[in-house]
Amino acid sequence: MGSLKPKMESIYPVTSRLLAGILCGDAGPSSSMDLPQYLADRADRLKGHAYLVDLARIERAAYRLQHDAADPPVQVDALQINPALELFPTPWRGLPDLLKNAFREPMRGECQVLVWKSPQSGAVRIEEADRHDLLALKMAAEDIDPRQAAAEGKVPVGVVDDILHAAVQKGLLLAPASKIVRSAEFAVAEKKHGSEFMTSLVFTLQWHLTQACDLHCKHCYDRSDRNTMGLEAAVGVLDDLYSFCRSRHVHGQVSFTGGNPFLYPHFDSVYRQAVDRGFMTAILGNPVSRDRLERISAVRKPEFFQVSLEGLPDHNDDIRGKGHFDRVMRFLDLLRSLRIYSMVMLTLTEANIEQVLPLAERLKGRTDLFTFNRLAQVGEAKVLKPATTERFARFLEDCLDAAADTAAIDLKDSLFNILLERREKPLFGGCTGFGCGAAFNFAALLPDGEVHACRKFPSPIGDIRRKSLQEIFDGEAARQYRRGSLACADCRLRPVCGGCMAVTYGSGLDPFKDKDPYCFLSIHKTD
Repeated sequence: MGSLKPKMESIYPVTSRLLAGILCGDAGPSSSMDLPQYLADRADRLKGHAYLVDLARIERAAYRLQHDAADPPVQVDALQINPALELFPTPWRGLPDLLKNAFREPMRGECQVLVWKSPQSGAVRIEEADRHDLLALKMAAEDIDPRQAAAEGKVPVGVVDDILHAAVQKGLLLAPASKIVRSAEFAVAEKKHGSEFMTSLVFTLQWHLTQACDLHCKHCYDRSDRNTMGLEAAVGVLDDLYSFCRSRHVHGQVSFTGGNPFLYPHFDSVYRQAVDRGFMTAILGNPVSRDRLERISAVRKPEFFQVSLEGLPDHNDDIRGKGHFDRVMRFLDLLRSLRIYSMVMLTLTEANIEQVLPLAERLKGRTDLFTFNRLAQVGEAKVLKPATTERFARFLEDCLDAAADTAAIDLKDSLFNILLERREKPLFGGCTGFGCGAAFNFAALLPDGEVHACRKFPSPIGDIRRKSLQEIFDGEAARQYRRGSLACADCRLRPVCGGCMAVTYGSGLDPFKDKDPYCFLSIHKTD
């Protein structure tokens, strides 16, 4: 077989090149797809190139998947193996490398070679399977619960979930789509903006572990006494959140806050338990010591650590206490030295609106992100005066201009989208990535178990001591917050806005009926 027919060369480009001169004089197989068996029948004549039998099988599978196999399904109901995948046991290691470099000889060694069509790109990929790939395939084939696999392997369930996620990312497994999807009320706006802001892949639980705090800020929205959970109950919350995220096919994030979350007596244990379950973690709190940060980072670095400043030094310290500004600035340097992503949050009022951009300049090089929330006149925050609606609209213009030159300034307020639309710029996700995410991709858990749609104002949707998070999420109270205000029902910006229900409530309005008083969209109806 001095050379293969052109058809065979297209199916077996590397095998045909390596076969040149090995089976001289043979006519070759009658059908191009029969080459692997043809070579297997003549293995004694391959002159030390016995691996060509398996190499041909792999190349044939790759060709068939590329040209004949249907694309993997876009939607599935449960985790499953990609139907456009083939697994080849072989006594040779390095066959995929040989397909990239025909001059590299394989070595003896048992392994499994994966050949599959990527559901993301449609390209055919070939790799040797590692033990994580094989575990993921076994779990999907046998419908093994990650918690069972974790118990048998004596590892945290988050480790197993990471293995499954990696297999999905590679395209070996197909996973169901997220079930956290905006309801039919958003269909009108979806037609204008598409589905980008309709489905969330992450659900965040902002967990206020304790009301205890080492500060007493003038604008604190809740200084009430609330009982805190014991460690057993707190771990139960994490198990409940895990079940919820698994049922909705989303990733979970726990944002620990308070009060000061570090004053919760079981913080380190709960943080580790959250990491063990595979949740992303974040901290919204006050500056702590290097030792505390290093202990947390030894478990896993948080996605971010958020602290607050309320303006330039004098104003900030008047709100948060003497010396607070300098303490935060030193802490930001500490976060940077430990390579922990830092965020600075400001509560916007009439008194500090002129200080935001000067503060942004002082934060250059000190923080990764700086943004603001509007004051919601709730709790002790009633003593502070919010910015006027007219001044706020001008401020957003100034802030948007400054953001182009100051990378640390982040666009968080959903009303920025009004200006972005006017400037014919791409819209962004607003407050939570989906406009107002209250009870949608976000919920707040208070120390005593109350669950609220948003922590900035009273918005109870259930009690985790009495109902599961799934029951609370599916309850009518949560659905009402997800629907948002009737005043926004026909707004073209609804998926990325919805205003701020906390600000509406704090202004004495009905968040389910009235428009955010700061909204300055001139044409509120859909075009």
